[in-house]
Amino acid sequence: MKISVLGAGGWGTTLAILLYYNGHDISLWEFKKQYAKQLDKTRENTLFLPGIKIPPEIKITHDLEESTDKKNIVVLSVPSQFLRSVIKEIKPSQIKDSLLVSVAKGIENKSLMTMSQMLKDEIPSLHEEQVGVLSGPSHAEEVSRRIPTAVVAASKSIETSKSIQAAFMNSYFRVYSSTDILGVELGGAFKNVIAIGAGIIDGAKFGDNTKAAIMTRGVAEIARLGVAMGASPETFAGLSGMGDLIVTCMSRHSRNRFVGEQIGAGKKLKEVLKSMEMIAEGVETSRSASQLAKKHKVETPITTEVYKILFEDKDPVKATTDLMTRDMKME
Repeated sequence: MKISVLGAGGWGTTLAILLYYNGHDISLWEFKKQYAKQLDKTRENTLFLPGIKIPPEIKITHDLEESTDKKNIVVLSVPSQFLRSVIKEIKPSQIKDSLLVSVAKGIENKSLMTMSQMLKDEIPSLHEEQVGVLSGPSHAEEVSRRIPTAVVAASKSIETSKSIQAAFMNSYFRVYSSTDILGVELGGAFKNVIAIGAGIIDGAKFGDNTKAAIMTRGVAEIARLGVAMGASPETFAGLSGMGDLIVTCMSRHSRNRFVGEQIGAGKKLKEVLKSMEMIAEGVETSRSASQLAKKHKVETPITTEVYKILFEDKDPVKATTDLMTRDMKME
């Protein structure tokens, strides 16, 4: 198949390489023209995926029209808060027969839409079976080195989910299928907020007990909000829910956990973000998640405290104490 990956970050580059070795004809689109030229020349993404060679057969380009015209699959690996601006530049006629697969994990701030909802909003002519997502515990640093990984492909159409599954799956990258596209997207987005909270616990030196509590109760509030929005509760116990939460809260590769750790150690958000090349999706998602919780009248205490720490300069120790001293509840 002819497949284009939009976004040459670490994940986009990893998926382009994976899909190439799965036997597909691959192009990789990079937003910055100069960096696209550098990638094409050096065949290594030194900024986001150092040490991994990009096969010479993968076409690297800055030309969005060339990247999207008459492709069987277009993989959208652009950060969630920038995806709409990229989609606006794509001509609907070029993708009228394409399957669009979002691999971004976030909620758009202004609209409070998931990525698949935003695609339909921006391109009304898209049919439901043309839209899918891929999510789960899958750090680019590990997948690029062929470390065994399992993820989930989702679409409202089971045939579409299975098409994504077939395109991506291989001996080290196992793909399950689902029709709960909303739940898969919400799990992938909301877990980043909880991961920031887990990082704060690390930075503040609280300990494993505290982190386990944050993770467990974090899954509970993610599921509570997701179900209120129309997702299936079982999804949050799967790869895109619990699975992704575990890896993002625990891994040294996690950008969101890193942000939380730095803040827990006393640094300010602006200072932390300025030092990072890659984007921690959970920072902006905490805004969206807080608004969605209010909209659906769902209690999300961990998300609320993470938001207050990030944007209201609340002391992490005080936030943790406030969580611990809430009214008594049944589990």
